[in-house]
Amino acid sequence: MESLHPRVRLLWAGRTVVFASVLLGLAVLADRLVVSVPLDLVAVGWGVLVVLGAVHAVFAHRIWRFGLQDDALFLVRGVLTRTDTSVPYVRVQHVDTTRGPVERAAGLASVVVYTAGSRGADITIPGLRPERATELRERLRDLASESEATDAV
Repeated sequence: MESLHPRVRLLWAGRTVVFASVLLGLAVLADRLVVSVPLDLVAVGWGVLVVLGAVHAVFAHRIWRFGLQDDALFLVRGVLTRTDTSVPYVRVQHVDTTRGPVERAAGLASVVVYTAGSRGADITIPGLRPERATELRERLRDLASESEATDAV
């Protein structure tokens, strides 16, 4: 089983900082326009959210694993609720690599595996070096093609 690049923790923690900052802004706006809000309490709440987000990012990174098995892509993820997912290669329809602006700035990429099945059945593997994401995309594509050929026989 392979883990994600450690830099992904910064992206996950940063996402929490942005979310907490938006909530802080809304609380300040509410204080100015609607109801008096103790800003000291708001600041403490912001700090608690940021610390919890950082702790969650560390634990999520420690747990997140993926591996290519004989017949399926296997993933383990989740901090409070652990999710083990097995995606048979024969169900893989196509595979993309993505690099949003924040991922590019961090030098990371994601692999998105689109599967046959219900809506929302797509799998994203975040926090990979761009070279590893490309290798994984190509390997998954090859495994999906091979499994399709053997499944059709």
